[in-house]
Amino acid sequence: MATIARVTADDVADVVPLLVAYCRFYDTAPPPAALQALSEALLADTEHEGMQLVARDDEGNAVGFATLYWSWDTTEAVRIAILHDLYVAKPARGAGIGRALIDAAAGEAARHGKQRLAWQTAPDNQTAQRVYDGTAAQRSTWVNYTLPV
Repeated sequence: MATIARVTADDVADVVPLLVAYCRFYDTAPPPAALQALSEALLADTEHEGMQLVARDDEGNAVGFATLYWSWDTTEAVRIAILHDLYVAKPARGAGIGRALIDAAAGEAARHGKQRLAWQTAPDNQTAQRVYDGTAAQRSTWVNYTLPV
């Protein structure tokens, strides 16, 4: 089984290729240097910005990651954690790593005083939805929009 840990400066070089693969999955391609800067920014201010988790297999290879951002939910007036990214490399899927990352993310959210963990996925990502539906999470009815500014 994989081990899950908070990303440290020593992990960033191993996490960046996973970030690149995750972005490729969603048909985006930010430069690896920008993804590295994202990870480093989270490390620089974990208490206010958020954090990342890394999953490593029994040989110590990075096989998955999760990115958490701290935020608020105005409709409930509570602090929340947003599980913005969750990714497991294809060869490591089906071994419970995604679920372990969600559990670890929930634990980190609680440790940071957040009231709940929220996330979204693409409507056609049935594989992820099967993992998410196997948790105690409730599926949302919200429709998401994005507006470039």
